[in-house]
Amino acid sequence: MSEIEAVFAKSPWRDVPQDRTEQVAHVPTMLAAEEQQLYYWLTAHWSQDVGEVVELGSYVGGSTARLAAGLQDAGKLARVFAYDHFRSDEATKERVLYQNGIQPFEGENILPLSKQLLAPWADRVVHRPGAIETKDWKGGPIEILVMDASKSDVVMDRMAETFFPHLIAGQSLVVQQDFYHWRLPWIPAQMRRLQRWFKPVAYCPNDTVVFLHTNPITKASIAKRRVQDFDDAQVKAALRQLNKRLPDWNKPNRIRKMIKAIEANPGVRKGYLMKRPER
Repeated sequence: MSEIEAVFAKSPWRDVPQDRTEQVAHVPTMLAAEEQQLYYWLTAHWSQDVGEVVELGSYVGGSTARLAAGLQDAGKLARVFAYDHFRSDEATKERVLYQNGIQPFEGENILPLSKQLLAPWADRVVHRPGAIETKDWKGGPIEILVMDASKSDVVMDRMAETFFPHLIAGQSLVVQQDFYHWRLPWIPAQMRRLQRWFKPVAYCPNDTVVFLHTNPITKASIAKRRVQDFDDAQVKAALRQLNKRLPDWNKPNRIRKMIKAIEANPGVRKGYLMKRPER
């Protein structure tokens, strides 16, 4: 076990005091309690302030706030670049926002609300509204990359080609927020294809897996390994191969469910179209 793996094996984020996450409690989030601790710990304690923090999929800013609070409390200079459409349908507003104290409002635009909620960290957050797959990155090295927008294989591949080449070998972390989500089996398939450049170092229940970027990667190398070029059989094979490589993070049941999801949804590569497989 490497020194870095040893650090993560102790799950040090679980020691983050409750008051550190309570300071951002006014910002609704879909993160579980331990995931909130992880996000804060990554920026407050893991980050060496040698690159920026990029979040792909911010919604209204729940995870953004936890990342920014860690930077602020630790006196770091880095900023959180929050990418999202910043649009929301009524069902999601009801489930995530209204049930967490946000007053009902008309329209799908949630960018003004996000800026309002993140005002305490305004100097730490840069909003990047719009379709993430159309965006680029010219902000220099990325030390922490949070991926929570891999809702299709095409978008996921595009994000990897745009942001992965800017990671710092031996230091940068990629946080795959939906790694074990049964609707998104292309995420673990992608990390299997890119295993030469990424090593899993931490698991945070229920779906999050953290990867260390181990050596420099080019856009061309990523393009050669696009998951969108895989058929169902190849995705399933990648999942089975990955199952042998990952630590025992409750993986067998989760990966089996993803394989069943592929079989129940042949050719489907958009998460919202995936139908839950029968047990």
